[in-house]
Amino acid sequence: MFYMFTISMTSSSYIMGKSGSKHGDANSPCGSFKYQFRYQKMVQGSDPTKGRRVSGGVYQWDKLELFNGLRSNSMKLGSLKGAYVGKRHTWIRKHFSSLVFTLLLMGFLFLLDSFMGSIFEPSVLQSNPPPKKLSTETEMFGDKSGKNVVQMYGHLASMASGALAERELKQEESRFWKESYRKASLWSPCADRKESRNTDYVLYDLFHDLSNVVRTGNFQSNTGYILVSANGGLNQQRVAVCNAVAVASLLNATLVIPRFLYSNVWKDPSQFGDIYQEDYFMKTLKDEVNIVKDLPPHLKSLNFKEIGSLITDADLTKEATPVEYIKKILPILSKNGVVHFLGYGNRLGFDPMPSDLQRLRCKCNYHALKFVPKIQEIGSLLIRRIRKYNEPRNKLDKELLGDFITNPQSKSKSNGQDTDREPLKYLALHLRFEVDMVAYSLCDFGGGKIEKDELQTYRESHFPLLMQRLKKSKPISPEELRISGRCPLTPEEAALVLAALGFMSDTYIYLAGSQIYGGKSRLRPLTNLYPHLITKEDLLSPNELAPFNNFSSQLAAVDFIACATSDVFAITDSGSQLSSLVLGFRTYYGGGNAPTLRPNKKRLAEVLSKNNKTVINWNDFEARVKNMITEAQSVRLRGWGRSIYRQPRCPECMCRFQ
Repeated sequence: MFYMFTISMTSSSYIMGKSGSKHGDANSPCGSFKYQFRYQKMVQGSDPTKGRRVSGGVYQWDKLELFNGLRSNSMKLGSLKGAYVGKRHTWIRKHFSSLVFTLLLMGFLFLLDSFMGSIFEPSVLQSNPPPKKLSTETEMFGDKSGKNVVQMYGHLASMASGALAERELKQEESRFWKESYRKASLWSPCADRKESRNTDYVLYDLFHDLSNVVRTGNFQSNTGYILVSANGGLNQQRVAVCNAVAVASLLNATLVIPRFLYSNVWKDPSQFGDIYQEDYFMKTLKDEVNIVKDLPPHLKSLNFKEIGSLITDADLTKEATPVEYIKKILPILSKNGVVHFLGYGNRLGFDPMPSDLQRLRCKCNYHALKFVPKIQEIGSLLIRRIRKYNEPRNKLDKELLGDFITNPQSKSKSNGQDTDREPLKYLALHLRFEVDMVAYSLCDFGGGKIEKDELQTYRESHFPLLMQRLKKSKPISPEELRISGRCPLTPEEAALVLAALGFMSDTYIYLAGSQIYGGKSRLRPLTNLYPHLITKEDLLSPNELAPFNNFSSQLAAVDFIACATSDVFAITDSGSQLSSLVLGFRTYYGGGNAPTLRPNKKRLAEVLSKNNKTVINWNDFEARVKNMITEAQSVRLRGWGRSIYRQPRCPECMCRFQ
């Protein structure tokens, strides 16, 4: 296109310059050429007068002279040559500026043509060297933020994009918006049912000498006070609270409202009353265990360590049995009247466990722990903005949000929300891809040497015990860790799973969790397939979030609400405490209409490793992922030793209806 434009401009400029002469400069080479051209037209037209008129009437040569040309007249030829040379210099001087302009224009167009060709010409693009491949088919390319975007499965991502486009044209909704098994709806909550205390435990017969273990059904024979200082974040503390309730009931003790330790990781000074409703907690459990807000004055002044009442994790095995508590803790409690569990967490097992204590843990977790009004209010505001809908949809909404989701004022059409329309469906995704999780896993995530050095520095700074252990043990390769399912899923892998399950690209995805390692650049493979990625920071204004700044546990409670009330909840790490508790809540209150997606990391790693060796067919990948998720959604009773907080589907917590 640019070459044609250049030629036409040059020719027209030359003709314009030539036509500027009064008589057309007939003796120039171009004039001679023009004359011959006009002569031929004259011969063809058989009318010499017309030929002369066309030629301008300047040259009055006869037919013979024209035919013989200048060859037969050497004198005339010489004179014409002389005239030509003189007129040529005259013409050049006269049109010098036009020639310079034409040359400059041609040079400019040539440069412009070269520049545009370097951008759009395929051959130029193909001449550039391809990006260097990193491990596991990794590609790195620049992001607008200046950071590198890591893509480990470029070929699969390309096929996923095509599959999503095809599904969108067909408007095929994923079947995973609903539970895969009807049996899930046969179970309903009943941990708050009234039951008489069972005073005969076969377990306690082993300790017949501990006569005060046998409970009489009242609290007059109180053995003392239990003080608990729970560590960790919101979800670890929640488990610690309910375990403490069960231990207090087991030992016939009075529980003091648990305290939350300040963590250098979470950096949140929030206490129990900042997150949960204290009075509601005490009222709900008043028929099960004595609960007070503080120790009596005569016990506050005691040095628990000196009197032997300070109990740490070192004094109890992980997931200790009731027998251990009776043997180790009860004598101290009976002697000193108080014990302080410092750094208490996951220090009570799930089996063997008396059934009424198991039920009590469920009652604590699913009924007694209600978020304070300010958390319920901000959670309700967030959910309404995600759904663009003001009304509660199910029991989960009512249990987690209380009156804030059923407030009559919310029935009005406010903020452009129409209560007559269907609520917008959304999927909540909990990505466990924070820097601490990534660094601790020891896995390779395709970021090359820069990533490896960065994570190694973080490990040395934050995990000194891990570094000591690594020096003494045989190293495990990143490939072995990944194929064994010990690596957290990346945002890219999560996106591929969702695409394989048929969730269309316009699906709204609520992203829960802390800061993702790598930021927006690491999320780019996910947002390329699913651009409607939202967080609480996107939907809530800075002023609305201001009361929760510097309170990570309270913000985690907002994420908990958004995940638990979502239409679909997707887990990327089954070991996450948040994921486990949300899964349990959705099982308990979901009524069989709260599906959760639980990828098996080991099986998924096998499929993805196959893609690295041979290019996997998208249909094959899709089928494998669907089978993996469907099998994980099967309705099962809680297995022996399994967490009651994660799998409440058991006779102690839920009732089954035929």
